[in-house]
Amino acid sequence: MISTRIFNSAALVAALGAVSVRAHGLVTGVLIDGSNYYEAYNPFQDPYMNPIPDRTTRPVPGNGPIEDITLDTIRCNGGTSAALVADANAGSTIDMQWTVWPDSHKGPVITYMAQVPSSEDITTYDPTDAVWFKVDEAGLEDGKWAATDIMVAANNTWTWSVPADLQAGNYLVRHEIIALHSAGAYPGAQFYPMCMQLAVGGSGTSMATAADMVAFPGGYTPDTPGIAFDIYNGATDYPIPGPALWSGAGGSGSATSAAATSAAASTSAAASTSAVASSVAETSAAATSAVETSAPAETSAAATSAAESSAVASSVPSSSAVESSAPATSAAASSSAAATSVAATSAAASTSVVASSTAAASSAAAPSSTAIVDANTCMNNYNKCIAESQPNPDWTGCSATRDSCLTTATYNVNMARARRDGKFGRLLL
Repeated sequence: MISTRIFNSAALVAALGAVSVRAHGLVTGVLIDGSNYYEAYNPFQDPYMNPIPDRTTRPVPGNGPIEDITLDTIRCNGGTSAALVADANAGSTIDMQWTVWPDSHKGPVITYMAQVPSSEDITTYDPTDAVWFKVDEAGLEDGKWAATDIMVAANNTWTWSVPADLQAGNYLVRHEIIALHSAGAYPGAQFYPMCMQLAVGGSGTSMATAADMVAFPGGYTPDTPGIAFDIYNGATDYPIPGPALWSGAGGSGSATSAAATSAAASTSAAASTSAVASSVAETSAAATSAVETSAPAETSAAATSAAESSAVASSVPSSSAVESSAPATSAAASSSAAATSVAATSAAASTSVVASSTAAASSAAAPSSTAIVDANTCMNNYNKCIAESQPNPDWTGCSATRDSCLTTATYNVNMARARRDGKFGRLLL
């Protein structure tokens, strides 16, 4: 029997605060070819379950960033092993489902793969050599940033494809977002990597060469274009760091990925009622900037989180490799009652967020002793301060205001308990 440890509100807030007020997001699940779903390792849930569930994704310490690119943790965010292996084929479409991503954290989305030697066990293989080749990338395209504009519009989901002619075998997948909101100089960029274990089938024959591969650490240096980058200078192009994109014979490439992501966003919108579809992105973005103003609100959030975690945990098989016969577009089959419920919840959340937006803005400059400020609000106002002081950004003044705000900030509790309505549905808070 799977059991969970129930937290009270104070314990939950303390646990989140221990991670970092700058923590911002992680992958919650992976959907392959629209049918095979694998729940990702959850640092806020899995360590407290008995038994600890097996996953295909390697453990991460939390939802915070890595800023030192010389550390081994830049490889897989510290994860060195996992018990299970996900299944895919050359050409498979893979959806990486993220928690709500802050709109201030503009930057690229990049995916690498590394073939596991036949002599190595994929569940423990942790390569330090140059074995990683890039299979997908997107940065700044037509004025849109991959992480904040494209991914968020696709329900905080990034879609990429396994190269169509990739040689069959076992692979590690390294998927990351690089947040550039403080990347004017090194260190400053924030890296959010994670690794997944993947068995690729099919009759493909292509494989990257040594010239296409890099090591982590080593693939990025402080001088690599794109690592130090000022997003506030009106740039229209961004040099995505790392090696050249390898797509094999007819692989994905960034253009394919962006198109697939846009298609996913369109499908998601079509599957929703018009009221919900028009408010999901706004509500998700606003939720990350909301101010929690009372202890009862925290208690309610914590109680809801505990109840949801318990319900989710009790429904996850020990293998964690859940297969569903429904296609990805089966979200369109949601009942009208469910859609109405979500719409009502979304409307209520929007009203609550709008009501607290003024308090959030003022608290960023001078945190109130009676209000808990979301760290994302501090960062968003910092970015706005820098942008408004162009072309001579007031780094000192803006940073002082940000730091003052962060002294009493906490990370939005909703981030830790964000989940989706089933395997294919909208992201819920």
